[in-house]
Amino acid sequence: MTDTAILERTDRKARLAIVDCDIHPIMRTPTEILDFLPERWRRHLQDYGARAPRPFLRAIPYPRMTPGGGVRMDAWPPNGGPPGSDLDFLRAQHLDPNNVEFGMLQPLAAGSSVFDQALGAAMCAAINDWQIARWTSQDKRLKASICVTQEDPDAAIAEIERRAGDPAFAQIAVPPRTIEPFGRRRYWRLIEAAVAHNLPIGLHSAAFGPHTNSGTGWLSFYIEEHYAFAFSLQTVVSSLIMEGVFERYPGLKIVAIEGGFAWAPSLAWRLDKHWARMRSEVPQVKRPPSEYMCEHIWYTTQPIEEPERPGDLLDTIRWIGADRLMFSTDYPHWDYDDPASAFKVKLSEEQKRLIFGDNARKLYRLG
Repeated sequence: MTDTAILERTDRKARLAIVDCDIHPIMRTPTEILDFLPERWRRHLQDYGARAPRPFLRAIPYPRMTPGGGVRMDAWPPNGGPPGSDLDFLRAQHLDPNNVEFGMLQPLAAGSSVFDQALGAAMCAAINDWQIARWTSQDKRLKASICVTQEDPDAAIAEIERRAGDPAFAQIAVPPRTIEPFGRRRYWRLIEAAVAHNLPIGLHSAAFGPHTNSGTGWLSFYIEEHYAFAFSLQTVVSSLIMEGVFERYPGLKIVAIEGGFAWAPSLAWRLDKHWARMRSEVPQVKRPPSEYMCEHIWYTTQPIEEPERPGDLLDTIRWIGADRLMFSTDYPHWDYDDPASAFKVKLSEEQKRLIFGDNARKLYRLG
């Protein structure tokens, strides 16, 4: 080993080990999923495509996500594949230089939102197999998310049962834009399976879903849609509380991913105020909503809000609790948060230890 390599290894050990809770693996080609599907569904996709709530059959929802539009311009791997598709390049550009001890994979795949639920279940299973074959089996730092068809509880539970004993999987992935608010009874069996296997449910903001992020309809601009990711997460949190889900399933753990976190205090204050006046309508809600949020919700940091007075962010962190925030980068997307510069305020050593690693290690039971 060269002196330079020894110095790099020593420096890495001296730096804070990071758990990145939002890494997006991308398939090398649009047809790569066919390698993991049964013959019936391979033929189906080739002949008919996957019908999902988006404008074009074989296109992703927003032009900014087309090659070169939604990623770091330096994230293109030398092998010519799309950003996020090459494990060696991920190691060289992100995992190794940033001392990432564990990375949570968040596939942005449409299987959970496909109209044909049988096809969606097959696609989710294929995406889960792909995560193992291409990623977690090749680098033990990477942990997969169990993709499920939340609108088909039987298929979702079967997939959870199939994967729950595999240490490669650390959470269940559900898009927040579900057909009904996520606290409704149609999702309780899925939630019960998550609790039974002690698996957090990760709700990653996405462009997929049968409803818009707004309360009135499709938004005009991408900038609106990007901001509105926070709306769908607030709806999920409110629904889970008001439907009494946390009372029914006290072991439920929810992770709000890629929607920021500064909205949490104001949402809690408003819910607490209304609950104090109208609690007779929701007898299943036994305590102030803010208490459920503080006990059952975790938030990933990207995209971190940057108030004009940086100290205001520290007040927000204190209200949420440093034990409920988990660092994320959103690699390889354009709004990637570098761990060295993501926070524009000075965190205490304890806050850094919790946010950058310990919270995720505990929640996901990482070794």
